[in-house]
Amino acid sequence: MVTRRAVIKGIGNAAAVAAVAPSAIRAAPPGVDVLAVVEKSGHAVSFYETSTGRRQDSIALTQYPHELAADSGRRWAYVGHYGVRMSSDTGEGGAAVFVLDLAARELIRTVDLRPFNRIHGVGVDARDRLYALSEAKATLLGFDDPSADQEPTRAVPTDGIKTHLFAISRDGERAYVTGLLSHTVSLVRPYDPVARPVVMTPGERPEGICLSHDERTLYVGARRSRRLVALDAQRMTVRTTVSVPGDPLRVYARPDGVVLVTDIADNSLTAFTPDLRRLWSLGLLGAPSAVSFHPTAALAYVSQLGDVDQVSIVDLETRSIADGFGTGREPDSSVLLPAA
Repeated sequence: MVTRRAVIKGIGNAAAVAAVAPSAIRAAPPGVDVLAVVEKSGHAVSFYETSTGRRQDSIALTQYPHELAADSGRRWAYVGHYGVRMSSDTGEGGAAVFVLDLAARELIRTVDLRPFNRIHGVGVDARDRLYALSEAKATLLGFDDPSADQEPTRAVPTDGIKTHLFAISRDGERAYVTGLLSHTVSLVRPYDPVARPVVMTPGERPEGICLSHDERTLYVGARRSRRLVALDAQRMTVRTTVSVPGDPLRVYARPDGVVLVTDIADNSLTAFTPDLRRLWSLGLLGAPSAVSFHPTAALAYVSQLGDVDQVSIVDLETRSIADGFGTGREPDSSVLLPAA
């Protein structure tokens, strides 16, 4: 097994990232997996070869981008312009979505969303329609043709306060939105303009949220309550609750039913069964902010904040760190661009 400290390789600071011109490399060599990573305090999306940690390219963005989502063909990516470093920071923040061409490695458009500001959570449904969440206005925005839309095609209120992240059903008919300050989860229906949100509380400061693969169960991390909660996704009632050791920032449900939780206080990645029985836990060097997954291999790419600024590649079968590489400042959400 490769030791955790031994796997750190590649570029690990913002000055080094800036040293390579954004136009230096525009496409991955054949047979190379590439991870596109949002670097919050690097104010960029950067592209890394997962096998070597080499940074191929970087797209400079306006200050403090946060969440990222890509379409099913990995042609387009959408980044919310949050505009402040942390959710506790004050200020108007950003009011835009950045549209990236993943093949050309370019920012091709910035969609101005004013008056909807502090755009954080983003996601796409199975039809590649885009959704973006305004934290300040507690509104979920929808884009029917996001590669071309110049403005949202719909907007629905969420009845939460400081709405931060959401999970969207594959058909786009249901969205589940967490409210950091209202301590709520809201079920909203983007394509039913008269449906009122269904609101419940899973605990204090809910943030990370995801649907199970069959979309019957909703998993939520209640950060201040230090708990992971499983909800009936239709009835919005609690099925199961389990305590976690620290601060459950993000929650992910795998197709095999395993639920993964990143804990930024415990610096760990922990796996649970669908009914929230603990399976295993893996310690990390830094605070794990976000995870993306390989589409065919049992690999997770875990971004880590703090002093480390790195991505660890976790083998989910051996439950160990298989490899990793350094990044620019504060890596967060990412998407894998698998080898052709």
